Amino acid sequence: MTTLTRKDVEHVFESLRKGLVPERGIDAFGVGCEKPRGELHRQLDLAGNGEGTIKFLRGGYGCGKTFMARLALLDAQARGFATSFVVVSDNDLRFHRFDDIYRKVLAELSTTACPRGALGDILDRWIGRIEAALIAVGEDEQAADFDDRVRQRLDEDLSSLTGGQAPQDFIRVVQRVFDLKQAGDSSSAGALLSWLCGSGNVASSIKQTAGVKGDIGSRDALDYLRGVLEIVKAAGYAGLVIVIDEAETILRMRADSRHKSLNGIRQIADAAGSYPGLVWLFTGTPEFFDSRHGVAGLTPLHERIRFLQQGRFASLRQAQLALAPFDAERLRAVALRLREIYPAQDRARLETCISTTFVDRLVTEVTRGFKGDVGVVPRQFLRELVNQLDLVEEHADYDPMTEYGFRPDQLSAEEQHLLAGVSSSDVDAEDEALIPQEDVW
Repeated sequence: MTTLTRKDVEHVFESLRKGLVPERGIDAFGVGCEKPRGELHRQLDLAGNGEGTIKFLRGGYGCGKTFMARLALLDAQARGFATSFVVVSDNDLRFHRFDDIYRKVLAELSTTACPRGALGDILDRWIGRIEAALIAVGEDEQAADFDDRVRQRLDEDLSSLTGGQAPQDFIRVVQRVFDLKQAGDSSSAGALLSWLCGSGNVASSIKQTAGVKGDIGSRDALDYLRGVLEIVKAAGYAGLVIVIDEAETILRMRADSRHKSLNGIRQIADAAGSYPGLVWLFTGTPEFFDSRHGVAGLTPLHERIRFLQQGRFASLRQAQLALAPFDAERLRAVALRLREIYPAQDRARLETCISTTFVDRLVTEVTRGFKGDVGVVPRQFLRELVNQLDLVEEHADYDPMTEYGFRPDQLSAEEQHLLAGVSSSDVDAEDEALIPQEDVW
């Protein structure tokens, strides 16, 4: 089991109390997911060897798609990748606009050294590697022209790394950021970095210093991502892993936005192999993949990533990686792992009160409360478990075996829909026609 810091443990339990998937520490209680985790490791190996790949995590509500995606990012960073975790939203993320996706990817860009907005740190690391390489071949870092030599090497590397496929504005901005930093103008350098990350709020006077106009557009954003990817690798990282979580949110968009969003995914899938070292990881429900208002309605995308199953068997290596619902045994194992890492002052009492007998009872009562649908249970179950751990820790006379009784409350919209036996998407029947293929970027 992974050794957790006290800060990690606190983060895990605070997240679970709120019904959220923790961003770190989850490998300490990730049980029953060894096979899909192994397949995602295979994708990382492919990317580390210079391949560009795309994978789709498929599972119903409560199957742990977000958990597995978060775990994949932790594994990726442990293997030297930079990562980004983006949640599809119909509020602040229009998936049919790739400049929105690019901006989110860069905002959430993360490494082990920088948890968010890591492009500036990555760029500094790349420049540091250039300086170290020059010093290694005898250049004097104290020489008056050392910065000029670094600048020349930076220009040469930018040209060779991007192979002419990154926009010229991208190259000019990176060069200008270096010049501004060397001149001590960190404010202007930071503003240009914000522009490079997709911000639309950079003053035109700052952009003019780098010879650029306007903002990064939807049709250019994938090319800018290519440039970022090459800098990530030049900085010493194995590659980049991008998670697009909750793709089923697209089903709730207006028909025109939904069609364009699905066409955008098709274009990403078609182009994935031409981005060496980049892994795209999408999560979605079976309804998203199989319904005619989802992936199945866009024939070119559906044919490429169709889910194949022979009886009860499905290959892990196909485009869609199916996640199995939780069962009672897996819930029990997760509960015992969490009990093990819970920061108790009196561990003997905690393990006596939250015994395996009580854990079994908790599994039974929560599952029964959701009409036996274990797939709906995990979020509620974990909140119930953590609440019982907290009560035992806080109250010396609390006995869960005599006090506890489960009532399914504080349900999310998805949980309410599932218990009622209805679909969570709200798509008009007239939108069931096949989705026209178009290039939106």
